[in-house]
Amino acid sequence: LMPACMPTNCALCGRLGPQSICEGCDRQFFRQGQVRCRHCASPLTGQATPSSTACGDCLKRPPAFDSTFVAADYAAPVDQLVLALKFGNRLALAPLFGDLLLRALAQRPEQERPQLLTAVPLGTQRLADRGFNQALEIARPISRALKVPLKPGLLVRQRDTRAQSMLHPDERHTNIRNAFIVPGESIDTVRGAHIGVVDDVITTGETLNEVARTLKRFGARRVTNLVFARPLPK
Repeated sequence: LMPACMPTNCALCGRLGPQSICEGCDRQFFRQGQVRCRHCASPLTGQATPSSTACGDCLKRPPAFDSTFVAADYAAPVDQLVLALKFGNRLALAPLFGDLLLRALAQRPEQERPQLLTAVPLGTQRLADRGFNQALEIARPISRALKVPLKPGLLVRQRDTRAQSMLHPDERHTNIRNAFIVPGESIDTVRGAHIGVVDDVITTGETLNEVARTLKRFGARRVTNLVFARPLPK
């Protein structure tokens, strides 16, 4: 992953080598090959097979999005990479996240690829505090590799919301409801399109579900999530 001209330190274990993630860490944390729900990417257990990959929650309450790709489990030590990008300003990690997501996408070649990409938008205050949108930074290398346009302004937040990670699961739906809108200049772009939505972490899926619900309300044909990591079920 991300070969370098000079030796570099593995982002996880610090071992010196030619890649941003060494072979050992790559094999341990990014090549687990578990079967995941085709809708929300939650790991499946039991007799699940790639041809019947839907979790019980998505069968009971189908989400607004159509499919989700993730690169890794949001667990130690991978979670520290996410925190380093998000709160430690380690923007150099974003291309690595993008490369790993491209690999996850390549593992399901039968899936239709998005026609364009966008990133889950931050609220005005959070963007000002952080100085960048980590989801947008992850989306940039994916857009280049897939040769599909990246549209940062395709969706905007109508209001600042409380951080979903700080809320009880029962509060997350209310917090994010009607938080997004497609601006007038983007409506024609959204209508009839298959849109890929990039984010760093999916937990309950409430934010991505609201994003997809909004895009489909404005005419999107299909919504595919490209998310770096997903927590393991409790």
